[in-house]
Amino acid sequence: MTNAHQAEQSAQASTPVGVGELAPDFTLVDQYGVDISLSSVRDLKNAVVVFYPAAFSGICRGELREIRDSLEDFQDDDIQVFAISCDSMYTLRVWADAEGHFFPLLSDFWPHGEVARRYGVLNDEDGFPLRGTFLLDPDGRIVWAEVRGIGHGRDFTAYREALATLRASQRDAVG
Repeated sequence: MTNAHQAEQSAQASTPVGVGELAPDFTLVDQYGVDISLSSVRDLKNAVVVFYPAAFSGICRGELREIRDSLEDFQDDDIQVFAISCDSMYTLRVWADAEGHFFPLLSDFWPHGEVARRYGVLNDEDGFPLRGTFLLDPDGRIVWAEVRGIGHGRDFTAYREALATLRASQRDAVG
C-alpha cells in the first residue's frame, strides 16, 4: 500500500482489524431479506469478507463481476464469500438481479455501517466502506487482509495467492 493510500485511509476510517485477530461476527440481511451470519460458517469453512462502497458504481461493478465470474475462487465447499455494502436490501436485490449476483450481498444499512465500523473500514465522512478484503480461516481468524481507498479498485491476485497458501497449509495440517 502506498503512503498516499495509507494517508487517505487513516483520514477516512479507524484502524482496520488485522491479521491474527478474530474477525468480528455479524448478522446482516442479504438481497433476499434473509439473515446471514459470519458465524454460520465458523468451524466449517474459510470465509472472505469483501466490503465495497456502493452498488451500481463503476469500480464496484467491476469487482463484483470478477467475484461472480470467478465464483469458485470465492465460494465453494471450502470457502464462503460475504460481500458487504451500506446499501439497502432493496438496492442490493435490484443490483443482484441486474448483474446475476447469486452470492450473498449483505446490507450494512442500519445501524448505518456498523459492521464496516467494527472492521475499521467505514469512511465516516462519506458513509461508505473502504474496499476491505479479509480472508478468514475456519476458526474465524484473519489470515490475510487488504484495505484500499474508495477510489482505488482492488486486484484480487494477492487474495488468490493468500487463499492458495491457506488451503495448502490446511492440506498439510490434515495430511
